Amino acid sequence: MYQVYVLKSRVDNYHYIGHTKDISSRLIQHNYGKVRSTKAHKPYSVIYTEDYSTKSKAQQREYYLKRGEGNIWLRNYLKELEL
Repeated sequence: MYQVYVLKSRVDNYHYIGHTKDISSRLIQHNYGKVRSTKAHKPYSVIYTEDYSTKSKAQQREYYLKRGEGNIWLRNYLKELEL
């Protein structure tokens, strides 16, 4: 099982979208500064996840959420949840 996830920085309004097979380990990597693209905004909380049966489907969804319509949808969805 793979997951697409959205992280929110606890220090500013930075969001990060990624995919992983192990969300717990990946969150630890982000919070310990092991991921270059998120290092400057740590620590993080997971605010959204979606499950996928294959890595390919998770990668496609991640790509969609990072761009265009998918990113607009995600921002509106998170705004509704007040995250």
